[in-house]
Amino acid sequence: MFAPKVPHSPKSDSERRRYPRVKAKVPVELHCPGCAPMRTSTDELSLCGCYIETVFTMDIGTNLNLVFSLEGGPVSAKGIVATKYPQVGNGIDFIEMDPEDRLKLSESILDWEQHQK
Repeated sequence: MFAPKVPHSPKSDSERRRYPRVKAKVPVELHCPGCAPMRTSTDELSLCGCYIETVFTMDIGTNLNLVFSLEGGPVSAKGIVATKYPQVGNGIDFIEMDPEDRLKLSESILDWEQHQK
């Protein structure tokens, strides 16, 4: 699959990111005001955001409610679209997440990190 080239800032990705990202295909349902719910999956996931692959990209600044389908149960978050690559995908920053959901996501990410090594 085509992966867009992302311009690099003077800081490296690891310096910019607060939490490590993992490659993970997780089913997610997106809800935005005035839109029909959209189902897709993540390509990358961290405790502060995710990247989703979709041909129906959303505009930067769009507010979303997200529901991830994890093995430990659903995880909900509120997010905002941070990047847009037309017909490829969106980067989403999490702006709010219940502490219990954050813990579930954290445990899943740790598990995926261990299996990717």
